[in-house]
Amino acid sequence: MSPLVLGVGVCLAGWIALYALLCYTNGSCGYEWNCRLVTLFHGILAVCITAYIGYIDGPWPFTYPGTKNTPLQISALVVSLGYFIFDMAWCVYFRTEGLVMLAHHTMSILGILLTLWLEESGIESCAVLFGSEITNPLLQTRWFLKHSGRYDSFLGDVVDVVFVALFVFMRIFVGGAMLYCELISPRPKFIIKCGGVAMYALSWVFMADIVRFTYRKYQVWMNRHRMMAEVNGLNVKKD
Repeated sequence: MSPLVLGVGVCLAGWIALYALLCYTNGSCGYEWNCRLVTLFHGILAVCITAYIGYIDGPWPFTYPGTKNTPLQISALVVSLGYFIFDMAWCVYFRTEGLVMLAHHTMSILGILLTLWLEESGIESCAVLFGSEITNPLLQTRWFLKHSGRYDSFLGDVVDVVFVALFVFMRIFVGGAMLYCELISPRPKFIIKCGGVAMYALSWVFMADIVRFTYRKYQVWMNRHRMMAEVNGLNVKKD
């Protein structure tokens, strides 16, 4: 058996085991709650590993795309591939996600598989993984706040603002710069460049959803402030 296949199998088993452990010890919270805990853990782990790869271990993805995979890059991709397979299967089974998120998972799985098969462009894949997962802890925090009745609060507003700002900066601006470097470099293979374009296009699909969400959130804020102003005005009249 190929060491890579074995590694992916071990990582997949590890994510399943973590989910099963959470369901056993935290069963009262439900299946999705525990799955999102796994997602949160993967997001933090992936960001930490890929940040170390990009900023310390190297090479710098904006300057050296298309280079040979390093052992650390392979390890990071194998760990995340195991997670994406687990989460894709979970989402399909429980039917909790729409087509856009399923498309994201499918493209992530195919992109990692292609990078491992070609044995190159691991640094770009790790950079994309970093940019994709850095907003994940905020996304999961938002879900946990909403399902614990604490979303309509100052903390919920802060999480939303930071999430939107970080998404726009990382996925649109930094992601656009990464794609530009990928396209103008002669090293990455054409199919890798196509995958980069597809992932960036998907980011804009998510961006459209975020714009609609931001508009609705702004309306909620304005209504909330208007109601508070009316209440304060009534209190002043009573005094």
